[in-house]
Amino acid sequence: MGTARRGDPAASRLEEHLAELARLTDTAGAEVAGRMVQRVAAPTPRFFIGPGKVTQVKALADDTQATLVIFDDDLSPSQGRNLERALERRIMDRSEVILDIFATRARSKEAKLEVELAQLEYLLPRLARMWVHLSRIRGGIGLRGPGETQIETDRRLIRRKISRLRRELERVTRHRHVLRQGRRAIPTVALVGYTNAGKSSLLKALTRADTLVDDRLFATLDTLTREVVLDGGGSGRSGRGGREGRVRLVDTVGFIRKLPHHLVASFGATLEEARDADLLAHVIDAAHPDWEEQVEVVDGVLAGLGETPPPIVHVFNKMDLVAETEVFRRRVLAGYPEAAFVSAATGETAEFQLRLEALVSPFAKLA
Repeated sequence: MGTARRGDPAASRLEEHLAELARLTDTAGAEVAGRMVQRVAAPTPRFFIGPGKVTQVKALADDTQATLVIFDDDLSPSQGRNLERALERRIMDRSEVILDIFATRARSKEAKLEVELAQLEYLLPRLARMWVHLSRIRGGIGLRGPGETQIETDRRLIRRKISRLRRELERVTRHRHVLRQGRRAIPTVALVGYTNAGKSSLLKALTRADTLVDDRLFATLDTLTREVVLDGGGSGRSGRGGREGRVRLVDTVGFIRKLPHHLVASFGATLEEARDADLLAHVIDAAHPDWEEQVEVVDGVLAGLGETPPPIVHVFNKMDLVAETEVFRRRVLAGYPEAAFVSAATGETAEFQLRLEALVSPFAKLA
């Protein structure tokens, strides 16, 4: 279910946003049975959408036998509770779907801690609604939930666990910082970008690393670090050798539009890799029709990190899928004169390597 405010420039992209939500739904393991949109003056306090649209959504869900309704916007706890009562179905919003994907993709201890923290912070204000939903699943006994005493007890337990997770993540962050400081002799380049832009593919093309490459959103959740020897010829060599021409590439989790603040905050330890890098390589899906909006999303997240980010080079990936490449290059270079154009799929990475050699050489000399 997608909504857009009347007069909002983003309203013209409503279908693209719903298409992305459908991809998120598929990545989470669910099948899309139908979709609806509504243009509103403002979200309603009770349902987020209008009561008439609630009736239409229920009719569509009944016809398609859908067991779940997903909203492309974040719902307040009361809106989610009211919608579940009206639609008689499980309700999820965009944040909950993203958290579900994160939970299945996390592999390292750090990523698992970050996911668990984000899940608990999302759950805390929605605890009463979750209890009612579980009661209904169990056969309708105790439809009013477990009672205020039990809910308050659970809230205290969750708050206590959130505090413990934050302390653990702080320890992990300090440990990672110490490790990074010990590796400062080699310049570090963090690959950042919108999810599915091809960061992992580019890392693999440059280093021949055995990293997961998948045409799905959030295929990479854990950070991965590899060293590469730049040769300027489009085929970086992974190896130990001397320090000259070597850089450390760090693959990070991809960003996405409407990424809630609490999700960004929970992944602070992961984003430390981007903060501490000598250079950011912003990887962009050049073939995506909405690439300019995706660039804005990533720039917005980086600007919200609280510090001035490192220097940035924009890397336009998937050029093998772009029609009229020369026209595209001229258009991009007018706004991003430092841009590099690559195709990780075909191994054409020479431009990026040349940019890296020029940009990281001052850091290498200081090491």
